[in-house]
Amino acid sequence: MAMTRAALTEADLRMLVKGPTADERAMAAYKLCRSIDREDLSEEDRQVAHDILRVMAADAAELVRRALAVTLKGSKIVPHDVAMRLARDVETVSLPIISFSPVFTDADLAEILRVGGPARQLAVAQRPKLSSRITTQLVEEAGEEAVAIACANDNARFSEVSLKKALSRFAKSEQVLQAVAYRAALPLAVAERLVDMVGDQLRDHILTHHALSAELTLELIVDAKERATVDLVDQAGRTADPKAFVAHLHSAGRLTPSLLLRALAHGHMTFFEWGVAELAGIPHHRAWLMVHDAGPLGLKAICERAGLPPRLYSAFRAGVDAFHSLEFDGGDHDRERFQEHMIQRFLTSPHAASRDDTDYLLERMDRSAEKRRRSASA
Repeated sequence: MAMTRAALTEADLRMLVKGPTADERAMAAYKLCRSIDREDLSEEDRQVAHDILRVMAADAAELVRRALAVTLKGSKIVPHDVAMRLARDVETVSLPIISFSPVFTDADLAEILRVGGPARQLAVAQRPKLSSRITTQLVEEAGEEAVAIACANDNARFSEVSLKKALSRFAKSEQVLQAVAYRAALPLAVAERLVDMVGDQLRDHILTHHALSAELTLELIVDAKERATVDLVDQAGRTADPKAFVAHLHSAGRLTPSLLLRALAHGHMTFFEWGVAELAGIPHHRAWLMVHDAGPLGLKAICERAGLPPRLYSAFRAGVDAFHSLEFDGGDHDRERFQEHMIQRFLTSPHAASRDDTDYLLERMDRSAEKRRRSASA
């Protein structure tokens, strides 16, 4: 085999098959695995490489098999039958390949979960990516640590049903509850269920990072006003159903000019559009046109129809103009930087916002800048 002979000596190949000690054969296995993984193999060479890997996987010495499993744990070159054989081996051999190998199908992983025991379940949970089929099985069959590790992985896909099942099975597990709470995105029903299950610190995190219904947000604000992190502006920016959100705020008397102004200054344009549409009693598409496409008089007309104070028109105008002049650039912390720039533009424009609103925006801008500084120094 040209690839092999270019990378290894005849002595290496003999050592792999006939080496008198496990250490010598393991070193030969390591060198050959590295060579196989790095080369661009022809189909003929690939078949020969597969045969050599099968010899390694059948070696009586655990050290040789572990050299194969560790060196090629993330490689696609490993034949499927070899990967499955290694997965059934002792844990020092099986766990590296189970944790990383791209060779396994969901059916393979499901079988490993079913018969593999706690250590192999944990290895599956640690894989870089997991399908919803596998996370569902993990939640139903695996232990607390494996479920927590899977939940903490944002590249592991979970259905809403599976996340609810995890909360039910491990309702007393701080490890699992925290892992679910810190996922990048949560279904509304899961986030709201978590709020009732966790302590103050996790509850504040949920409130500031996940969408909640307007009803629950207002209830939490009323019942726990000391929570400085509970902010309707934050919720306005992340709600998945702005129409229902603004309708509830309106019925509760909380859809105020100040809330609309603060949300607009943060760049939450969708919420602002739905808010003025609700107050004006017109469809959202008409409100959108008046805010964005109806010339200089459109915004003024809808503000008047919505009953917003005339003194605030220049502030709303400044917010809409700032929004139109800025763009997301796709970089790290894009949304935070966009909102910071929005607030800066808003605060440096002539308008008639109240002192309370101005102080609020300045405080939020300081908080955002401090958050970015901590992130940059971490």
